[in-house]
Amino acid sequence: MFDLTSRSALVTGGQRGLGAAITTELLARAVERVYVTARAPRPSTDPRIVPIALDVTSPDSVSQLPDLIGDVSILVNNAGRSASSTKILASSLEDIQSVFDTNVFGPIRVIQQLAPILARHETSAIVNMHSVLSWLAGTGAYGASKAALWSISNSLRLELEAQGTFVTGVHLSFADTEMTAGLPHVKKTSPSLVAVSVVDGLEASAAEVLVDADSRAAKEILSGPVQGLVLRM
Repeated sequence: MFDLTSRSALVTGGQRGLGAAITTELLARAVERVYVTARAPRPSTDPRIVPIALDVTSPDSVSQLPDLIGDVSILVNNAGRSASSTKILASSLEDIQSVFDTNVFGPIRVIQQLAPILARHETSAIVNMHSVLSWLAGTGAYGASKAALWSISNSLRLELEAQGTFVTGVHLSFADTEMTAGLPHVKKTSPSLVAVSVVDGLEASAAEVLVDADSRAAKEILSGPVQGLVLRM
């Protein structure tokens, strides 16, 4: 078990949606301090929550992290963005690049900066927020970016094992956040329930967390014909 007591965590995109819910759940499990990031952070009335400005697409912004959060032993890469189209061929190359810059290169930038800080602790953890769309076609650049992050998480799990940092990859379908507000007819999971699954997995040092039935079903069909790996709404 991974003991959360008195630890400090960083949650990117931690002031709204899933990030805010994960922050709340971490604090409920005796985490001492949570740094939450946003491009324009809001003040917090909770002294355990420390807002900091961060743009994960900016190398200069990310390079300042070690000076701000030298005590962190938990990193949750939650910040992300959707794509303007669900079709690759209908997307501009600029939009595809922007999605990957946030969802793929953003977490890589943050991990590269914080890996030495995580190594100072006997045990530490990284949580990467993937998606059921890591495995299912039909959402264009967004799904492709989450598939890339899934692969990266699998590689980092091996690379960071020796320093005592484990990597948890989280897969979920649709959560009830601003990002999915334009999808009124799909079943959504409340952010608080997602957060419980995420932190349960963190405490269990789980390599993978499958939040919902859709994610578990998608995982089961990965060994089947690739034609079956399609999002059906």
